[in-house]
Amino acid sequence: MYKIAIAGASSLLGKELKDVLSDSPLAEANFVLVDEEDAQGQLDQVGDEITFIQAVAADTFEGTDFTFFCGSEALTRKHWRQAADSGSTVIDLSGALDLESGVVIRAPWLGGESGPIDLLTPAVVPANPAALALALLMERLKQAAPVRFAAATVILPASEFGKAAMDELHQQTVSLLSFQSMPRAIYDTQVAYNLLGGLGENSTVNLAAAEARIRLHFEAITAGRERGLAIQVIHAPVFHGQTFAIAVELERPVERVAVEDALGGDHLDLLLEDTDSPSNLAATGQNDILVRLRPESGTRNPNLVSRLWLWAASDNLRLHAQNALACAMELRRLRPQKMVQ
Repeated sequence: MYKIAIAGASSLLGKELKDVLSDSPLAEANFVLVDEEDAQGQLDQVGDEITFIQAVAADTFEGTDFTFFCGSEALTRKHWRQAADSGSTVIDLSGALDLESGVVIRAPWLGGESGPIDLLTPAVVPANPAALALALLMERLKQAAPVRFAAATVILPASEFGKAAMDELHQQTVSLLSFQSMPRAIYDTQVAYNLLGGLGENSTVNLAAAEARIRLHFEAITAGRERGLAIQVIHAPVFHGQTFAIAVELERPVERVAVEDALGGDHLDLLLEDTDSPSNLAATGQNDILVRLRPESGTRNPNLVSRLWLWAASDNLRLHAQNALACAMELRRLRPQKMVQ
């Protein structure tokens, strides 16, 4: 039986990861839940196992096969070496280890990877969920025809930046409706009822950094094959679910049905009815990325497609947790059961 540690267990991503692990082949593992001081002592559960969230101790990671870091970047930087030195395979969802030497960004659902993994790999980073969604869509489109150009607007929710960001969005909304002054500790600007491409000067949320991370991960998991994709990031006043507006120009016209067939399959759910529009609400709790195809209007033959729009939505937390699980299942071949290497 595997032993799994979840560092940052009380975070939004930590809670989603526990749900995903509970329905996975790793559900029977022994779990250790750890977090920062303000979450310690909380009663928590993974599957049928009830336990307490603990502080990280000197022996926390001893005998641990996998350690998922899904809390703050500071927590990861403080303890990931301790976990790795204890023989645990480190899977970092926090974003702290992207540029660490030897660390590999992974998306097992795709063919292209940033590098091989073995027992000497210090840590694995599951690809950012927005980068994963874009890479899946671009890969499927190429099955219909080569892509000449594509541009994506990625619309991120507050949950992408943690519980504190969600709390401030909620408090701002309540304050506006009651004509009170708004809290600005996280965003340093009004995000309630507001779409933004940039935040306040003293914001703890950095949209430029979020955009750069999506680009980095997208290039890594596509092995640089999709350099023609332009990306911009917008923050929306919603709590959960990321959405995408993507303009695509194909190298040649193809049958619309061929594009629809390409956008089907594992992890993508193509919605054909006008009433079934993808949205952040519709995507919440869904395992697949919801996508809708709309060819550019005004073409002579509506059955042929060369320029098109994709409107897509996914549950950012669930997609990230699923990719982390896929990474663990891929790494499991390096860890025979009941052995810590």
